Amino acid sequence: VNGIEIYSMKIDSQVTSRFAHNVITSRAVNRGNVHKEVFFDVDLPKTAFITNFSMTIDGVTYPGIIKEKEVAKKQYEKAVSKGQTAGLVRASGRKTEKFTVSVNVAAASKVTFELTYEELLKRQFGKYKMFIKVKPKQLVKDFEIEVNIFEPQGITDLEAEGTFITNDLQNIIKKTFSDKKGHISFKPTLDQQRTCANCSQSVLDGDFTVKYDVKRTTPDNLQIVNGYFVHFFAPSNLPKLPKNVVFVIDISGSMSGREIQQTRKALLKILDDLTEDDFFNFVLFGSGVQIWKETLMKATPENLDEARNFVQGIDTSGMTNLYGGIMRGIDMLNAGYERNLVPKRSASIIIMLTDGQPNVGISNTEEIQTHVKKAIEGRYALYNLGFGYDVDYNFLEKMALENKGLARRIYPDSDAALQLQGFYDEVSNPMLMDLELTYPENEISDLTKNSFKHFYHGSEVVVAGRFIDNNQNSLTVDVRGEGADDILSYTTQQDAVQTAKAFQEQEYIFGDYIERLWAYLTIEQLLEERTAATGKEKENLTAKALYLSLKYKFVTPLTSMVVTKPEDHNNQDGIADKPIEDVEVSAEKLLRSKCQFIKLPFFLKAVSQEKEWTPISYYLTLSPPSWYTSVDGDPHFIISVPQKEDAICFNINENPGAVLNLINDPVTGITVNGELIGDKRPNSEAKIQNTYFGKLGIANKHLNLRVTVTPEKITIQNGNEKTGFTWLDSVTLQQEGLTLIINRKKNLVLSMGSGVSFAIVLHQVWKKHPLHQDFLGLYTLESHKLSKQTHGLLGQFFHPIDFTILEIHPGSDPKKPDATMIVKNNELIVTRGWQKDYRKDPAHGIDIPCWFVHDNGTGLIDGVHTDYIVSSLF
Repeated sequence: VNGIEIYSMKIDSQVTSRFAHNVITSRAVNRGNVHKEVFFDVDLPKTAFITNFSMTIDGVTYPGIIKEKEVAKKQYEKAVSKGQTAGLVRASGRKTEKFTVSVNVAAASKVTFELTYEELLKRQFGKYKMFIKVKPKQLVKDFEIEVNIFEPQGITDLEAEGTFITNDLQNIIKKTFSDKKGHISFKPTLDQQRTCANCSQSVLDGDFTVKYDVKRTTPDNLQIVNGYFVHFFAPSNLPKLPKNVVFVIDISGSMSGREIQQTRKALLKILDDLTEDDFFNFVLFGSGVQIWKETLMKATPENLDEARNFVQGIDTSGMTNLYGGIMRGIDMLNAGYERNLVPKRSASIIIMLTDGQPNVGISNTEEIQTHVKKAIEGRYALYNLGFGYDVDYNFLEKMALENKGLARRIYPDSDAALQLQGFYDEVSNPMLMDLELTYPENEISDLTKNSFKHFYHGSEVVVAGRFIDNNQNSLTVDVRGEGADDILSYTTQQDAVQTAKAFQEQEYIFGDYIERLWAYLTIEQLLEERTAATGKEKENLTAKALYLSLKYKFVTPLTSMVVTKPEDHNNQDGIADKPIEDVEVSAEKLLRSKCQFIKLPFFLKAVSQEKEWTPISYYLTLSPPSWYTSVDGDPHFIISVPQKEDAICFNINENPGAVLNLINDPVTGITVNGELIGDKRPNSEAKIQNTYFGKLGIANKHLNLRVTVTPEKITIQNGNEKTGFTWLDSVTLQQEGLTLIINRKKNLVLSMGSGVSFAIVLHQVWKKHPLHQDFLGLYTLESHKLSKQTHGLLGQFFHPIDFTILEIHPGSDPKKPDATMIVKNNELIVTRGWQKDYRKDPAHGIDIPCWFVHDNGTGLIDGVHTDYIVSSLF
């Protein structure tokens, strides 16, 4: 492609006792006459840690060096500020992260890229699953996937499949296994890679998945190697525990449309899977809280039929009383045990689904966490499902982890119902509860998590640890858990000699795999604990996880890998970081943000053969959260008033070239100004001409930082130093007081100073359109991190506002009544209108009501709108 030939790509996976060591090697040559850029682009599982990367160009190797994130950031700060580095890793899908590095190489030069990553394969639904993303983007002369598996317990059921595998390719997958060894090979020829006989496109584009399980003659397996042990626990043939499940479902206005339809669909399927031993109930929360029944109900056929009717009638309205909903669910489980309605030996879980942030009742997330933890007292597992990108995922994750559960994001796609149902299937068959695996305290140090609220059918518990005496070669473990009929209790033993016998086929083992497995699991759990920790405890957990990340050379959220490149041909060094779930989706989250809005019109091509354009709007968000949105007109502000479950809107009509002050915070030193642009020529049919934001200026005077954004470029001025990017760049840039992420041709996220973040969305229109031109949308995130002295056309509404409506009477438009509004001690004539929210339904939009304030917001905004016109962007 473009003169660059990838002539070899090999994916080599070695799995020993569930721990996978993967090496991806790609070799390319520049067939052109001038130096060219060669890309290495790999999707790897989010659960994996990168451990090594190197580039070899004409025999010279450039290794990646793993450092503490802060050290790497400071070391490369100057290079970053001059635009000389680029972020190498970003989230790229539900299950993957994309590692991308490029290097300019001379004509006829060869380059070899080698990336190594490791992960512990998790057991779900009775199988270990390893996922490999395959996308070479061109035909590759020598392409191969090779997987070698070594399991001391013996292998059963080895499978390999690919989403891109045709009937012809199926025969190319070579699969063999006997006793402890398994081998999979996939090596298509050039012709077999083609999409058709003479095509140059590759059919290799999708997921390659390996699944297997191990033989189980006993409930568990202990392995001891070089002073470390790993204990796998997965008993079979246990009777299923009865379960008590409360579904706590968000029915606020933002769940309307496809989200609630998919939720209903998933709940109906889940009801089909309940057995008569189970108890269940539904709690719905909008502005208030509704329940299906006063108490938990046995899953009899009659009750299930009644529940189906209830689920089919679930509808949306109001705001988000998350606290009220979850507390009612906890009370329901408490009452079930206190009144002996449910079996004493049964597993209780709460599954909460929300698509937003709490804004009714108790809305402070830390306060909610405290109350929920106190109410649950470790008795029930709480699973939090965050629908879409408007949720505070960090809050949902913390609260779940504090209550022996976990959080999961549900992606807002056509298969959301299947995602919900799939999660439920994982936790629908508890076999044991209050499982404890006890190891001799005087023999073991640095033990990973060894107590578990529930053990689910088809899963596996993994515990690893380090012996205090490195030469110790035996271990005794006490196992105890409560089953459906009785208590499971036994003692298991293992010694290093037995393990050595099981590991005679040494060629399959890479290095000190149990030690690395222990390190991987320990880091994973420390990072999880760190999520819910504060203060000194968080510092200690961070220090431990950082120490292990550096010692074992894992790229984790605490470390970065610095990738150096040759100095010629304008090569730029890069930094590879581990993306974090809530940070990575911040741009996406802002696009769908359920906040107060300023609306900026943009134009979307209608679905037709002619080049027709339909005006639609985007939003400039405020806070606190709300489900109101806006449309049409000049920069069109909608101010949500949560306590009224209503909104106020107004327009600002100004001439192109005017610069408006949107946010001004004298305490943090942050200002945001926007310059208006108009259409390419005046629209003779319009009384008021369209205007949009064509330039945005964000400054922090305390840090002497200025960021200018136009539809063409992004400029950062730090003192006297200037750095420039275009919208064709994909960049992750960090320096003191500033983080910038540019998602190519889409949006950027900018954090500065106090922690407040802004997202800027690029809206591009058809280049030949006679009127309209490209423009920008601005969003604020975490505006509460600005001070109470914040002002500006937008900033003044970061503070609460109240109003009263009197004397509703017919207006000039019979469909839009007028009324008298009392706001800020002013009496205004306002008009009831319906604005369209196009975020969920781009074709038709959803009608949202608001009270429209005339005359450029006079009486609502402080002063008059011309007070906010400033002389320049900075």
